[in-house]
Amino acid sequence: MAFHYCVLPSSCYVIGLCLLVLVQVHIVSSALIVGLRNHHNVQHRLPIGHANQTKCNLFVGSWVRDNTYPIYQSSNCPIIDPEFNCQMYGRPDSDYQRYRWRPINCELPRFNGIEFLNKMRGKTIMFVGDSLGRNQWQSLICMISATVSHTPYQITRGDPLSTFKFLDYGVSVSFYKAPYLVDIDTLQGKRFLKLEDISRNANYWRNVDVLSFNSGHWWIHKGGLQGWDYMESEGAYYQDMDRLVAFERGMRTWARWVDGNIDRSRTKVFFQSISPTHYNPLEWNGAPVSKIGGGIVSKNCYGETSPLSGELYPGAYPDQMKVVQAVMNSMHNPAYLLDITMLSELRKDGHPSIYSGDLSPGQRADPSKSADCSHWCLPGLPDTWNQLFYTAMFF
Repeated sequence: MAFHYCVLPSSCYVIGLCLLVLVQVHIVSSALIVGLRNHHNVQHRLPIGHANQTKCNLFVGSWVRDNTYPIYQSSNCPIIDPEFNCQMYGRPDSDYQRYRWRPINCELPRFNGIEFLNKMRGKTIMFVGDSLGRNQWQSLICMISATVSHTPYQITRGDPLSTFKFLDYGVSVSFYKAPYLVDIDTLQGKRFLKLEDISRNANYWRNVDVLSFNSGHWWIHKGGLQGWDYMESEGAYYQDMDRLVAFERGMRTWARWVDGNIDRSRTKVFFQSISPTHYNPLEWNGAPVSKIGGGIVSKNCYGETSPLSGELYPGAYPDQMKVVQAVMNSMHNPAYLLDITMLSELRKDGHPSIYSGDLSPGQRADPSKSADCSHWCLPGLPDTWNQLFYTAMFF
């Protein structure tokens, strides 16, 4: 575990440890938005100045170029991991940083880091899930830090828990690594993914003021990326099962825990929908191959420099979203679904591709095999996720 005590900005630039372990086992102006507790009552308020228009949906809209973005630079943020730091690792274009999400019939309030800290003074925020949650965690810290550049802070980097504290405000922003949310136990060298047990992980989430969960990607990994050897469900053990069935069982365990253990008068709970990948250009009517050097290679997100226009993605919608929506509908007191899936699907330009500090020079030379089209550059798309998160919390 690494501990750092610093004052922003670049004089104490920190690149955190990137720890990889084998885990065991969706209206707004500045005065608008459905309150967190009313979100699922489908009673949307209209934004000021838009009362003569149709109701707004935060998560339906389009991307517009805005040269006032980004609101921070990667070189001035103390937390970005190498795999998200695309400018540092040679990305030649930067227009992907200059797009703003505009919902239909309204505008999002601009993120204000000082307001965020004042409203959250003395409170805790925790992102729980996989590396997409870590991507968002680091984005939020960068966004806040840009407006309080001389505020002292502490960083504690660890596995599974990392925490960034803004000391003058008593605000802690943490990331807890739990790609499946449910627990994984190890017995005689074998990893057991416990589809009905979440108690050990959940101990870290108690007494947090704002919880934001995500899961989905790791449930479909196979081979060397599979994080478990056996699944345990209702007393039986499985070497494998339909992955969406397993995901649903795990998600229902999480939902039961949230319904039974979280005091919603005290704690706000979010679930972030599935972050899409862009490995198949045929999904957005792109060319399946491109020229790199002297050869022709299979294409993915490499070389993509602009978002898709319009409001709908022409390709496949993640299968995991059916599970997420079904589980949310079954909850007694549903989490706020931060439905970023469709708006993110339009951002084929926002991935690190080969511009990741996790890649060797040889890997960067072979984007058809090495490009990261799952995570997102910072500054970049996760900043919009956090603008939506900020809007849902405070407006």
